[in-house]
Amino acid sequence: MVIALVVGAVLIAATNPTVQTTAGYFFARPTDMLSAIWSCVSGSYLALFQGGVYDFSQANPLDGLQSLGHSIGFATPLIAAGLGIAVAFRSGVFNIGGQGQVLMGAAFAGYVGFTWDGPPVITLVVAVLFGLLGGGLLAGLVGVLKARTGANEVIVTIMLNYVVYYLLDFALQTPLLKDPKSVNPISPPEHANAVFFNVLPAAYHVNIGFVLAIAATFACSWLLSRSSIGFKMRAVGENARAARVAGIEVDRVFTAAMVISGVLVGFAGVYQVLGTTTTGFTSGVDAGIGFNAITVALLGRSRPWGVFWAGILFGIFQAGGYTMQAAQNVDINAVQVVQSVIVLFIAAPPLVRWIFRLPQPKGVVA
Repeated sequence: MVIALVVGAVLIAATNPTVQTTAGYFFARPTDMLSAIWSCVSGSYLALFQGGVYDFSQANPLDGLQSLGHSIGFATPLIAAGLGIAVAFRSGVFNIGGQGQVLMGAAFAGYVGFTWDGPPVITLVVAVLFGLLGGGLLAGLVGVLKARTGANEVIVTIMLNYVVYYLLDFALQTPLLKDPKSVNPISPPEHANAVFFNVLPAAYHVNIGFVLAIAATFACSWLLSRSSIGFKMRAVGENARAARVAGIEVDRVFTAAMVISGVLVGFAGVYQVLGTTTTGFTSGVDAGIGFNAITVALLGRSRPWGVFWAGILFGIFQAGGYTMQAAQNVDINAVQVVQSVIVLFIAAPPLVRWIFRLPQPKGVVA
C-alpha cells in the first residue's frame, strides 16, 4: 500500500497543471516546483482522508464521521460481491460473471420492490429473497454446466454477463420493467416498504444492508472454516483430483459453490436497487461492482474478513476520490490507478521483497 500511495503521488504530481508549469523553469527556481508537488500531493491525500474516513473540518466531531458513512455505503455491495467471488475462488471455480449476477439480483429484487406494496418488513424480506434467488439461479446454471458438461466457467460467466445485460436493457424498454411515466428506459421507483431502512441518522448513509453484509461475512467465515461443505469446497479448491479420490463429489461441490457465490453477488444488486438507486434502476445499475468485486476478493486473498476490509478500503478510495476530484481537481482515474497498483503489489510478493530487499520466507522455493 505504501508503494501504491507513492506511485499515486507521482501520478498526481505529474498531471498537476501547476507542477507542469513550474517544471519549465525548475533549474532557475527549483523550490517552486517542489512546493507545488508537496501542495498538490499532500492536499490530495488530505482530501482523500477527509472524504473517505473523517472530515475534521466539521464543527461537530460526530459530523466528521459522515465521510466514513459514505465510504461504507460504497463498500457494502463490494463486500457482498467480493465474498461471493471469494467463495468461488476458494472452491477452485473462477466466477467472472459478477456483472450478470448483480444485474439479475437487482432486476428480481427491484421488480418485487415496485410491483408489490405489502407490509413493511415482509415486503423488504421478500424483495431481498427474490434478489438472492436471481443471482443464485444464474450462477447455479454455470455450476450445472461445468459439472455436467465440463464447460469452462470463465467463458460461460463472461458470456452470460452480456446475455443478462442486454435482456435487462430490453426489459427496461417494455412494460415489464419500464416506468410508464418516463420516456427513458428506467424502472418505477421502489415502494417505501421495500427500501432498506437506515440504522444510523440519514446523514451517515448507513442502512440495514451494511449489517447484512457483516452477517454475510460471519456466515462465510463459518462456512469455509467450520462446516463440512466448506471443508469440501476448500479441498476441491486445493486439488479437485485428490478430493475426488478421497470420495468428495466434486461436481456437486462446484454447483453448490456457484450457487452460494451467486447468492452473495446477487445481494450486491439487491443493495443497489433497495439501498442506493431506490428511485428506479437502469441497465447500468451494477456500476462496475461485478468486476471490482474480483479485485476486492484478490486483495482480501479470498478470506472473508480480508474481503471485508478490502471492501472498506475500496469504499474509502471511492468516496475520498470524489472529494479529491472536487477539492484538488485530481482526475478520478488517478484513484483507480492507486487501487490497481495496490492489487498488483499484493498479488506479487516476490516483487515487493525485491524492492525492499526482504529475505525469502522459510519453506518457500524461490
